[in-house]
Amino acid sequence: MKFRICLILLVAALAMSSAAKAHPNECSDSTIRGTFAFTIHGQIFTPNGPILIDGIAKTTFDGEGNLTQVDTVAQNGVMGQVWRPGTGSYKVNADCTGTMTIANPDAPVLHLAILVSRAGEQIHAVVTDTGVAVTSDAERVRISRWDD
Repeated sequence: MKFRICLILLVAALAMSSAAKAHPNECSDSTIRGTFAFTIHGQIFTPNGPILIDGIAKTTFDGEGNLTQVDTVAQNGVMGQVWRPGTGSYKVNADCTGTMTIANPDAPVLHLAILVSRAGEQIHAVVTDTGVAVTSDAERVRISRWDD
């Protein structure tokens, strides 16, 4: 009886260790491959006072460090171009931290620090450029409940 219990525990331990190896806990650029919906909030500080920023963005990551984006952002309640296109790059480190750079027409390039969470289902970001206090959170876009 004791032998059987020990054998069952050994088999369970081996199964759990192989399952852990099959699903590594490290992130990479491919962790966020796909499309994400971002909400954007914050302020840009200017000599004439702060500019309030609110918006949304749809960002698609190719899994290899490149991204495309469309966004709609309001400044002090005034809506800018609806679905303004942008492009950029990103890097996700093994610890799920990373960086992102976004270039939009007629706007300065934005630099962001990112944190990937929930096994690549969510992204949290903050703009790291001086004079900008803007954060955003994103969730993966799913077309149907059956999407991977």
